[in-house]
Amino acid sequence: MSSKEPEFKGLEGVYKLVARLRAPNGCPWDRKQTNESLKYNLIEESYELLDAIERKDDRAIAEELGDILFLVLMHIRIAEEEGRFTLDDVTDGIIQKMIRRHPHVFGEVRVESHDEILQNWEKIKRKERKSIFEGISFGMPALLLAQNVGEKARRVGFDWPSPEGIIDKIREELDEFLEAKAHGDREKIEEEFGDVLFSLVNLARHLGIDAEGALRKTVRKFVERFQQIEAEARRRGVDIEKMSLEEMDAIWESAKSNPSSTKS
Repeated sequence: MSSKEPEFKGLEGVYKLVARLRAPNGCPWDRKQTNESLKYNLIEESYELLDAIERKDDRAIAEELGDILFLVLMHIRIAEEEGRFTLDDVTDGIIQKMIRRHPHVFGEVRVESHDEILQNWEKIKRKERKSIFEGISFGMPALLLAQNVGEKARRVGFDWPSPEGIIDKIREELDEFLEAKAHGDREKIEEEFGDVLFSLVNLARHLGIDAEGALRKTVRKFVERFQQIEAEARRRGVDIEKMSLEEMDAIWESAKSNPSSTKS
């Protein structure tokens, strides 16, 4: 670092770094960014953090958290420059909200369980909002969205009493899907397929399974096993597109019986 450059340390240092990059004599790319242009960067970095967490890679987790922190502060700095809100507005807002929503920590409310905490949280939010679903982002991944919606409904008592009831619902929805498929009504097929997925997600929620994470693991496992087929095709000197389904299936089954080769 040049002796003319300020020393950047800690959280305040990151914000000073962002300000320096946005300065007239800073980085042309950083200066031209807007909240709109950076919105998908934040989503991308969040997924990279999710991947690092699933891999239990602490170094990568720390790095991705740093990338997210930088982007959050960049969004705030852009708004501050435009006179819309400041870093203090953001920090004061979240501090007050967390204090307000944790009366069992900062007030006189007494709770005995995790469920009571969540119920109190929902009661407080209902006073602030017109709907329990207000604030839900419909832009989030569909499985995560479905699980969050189901959980919010559960917290106000709208839920199946047991997993068995959901399993019956899945069978019912699957029958309706097959009926729609038999009639060839494309719109109805899609609707019923969505109902099957939503019921499956609710079953996952009841069983304490993260539906998004479970599917992600399955997709990763599929990719790793298919890569065994690709590797075997290369070993044989064969174009994978010219391999028969039977040949590929045999390698697939071998990969399933040898988990160490697929990390599954």
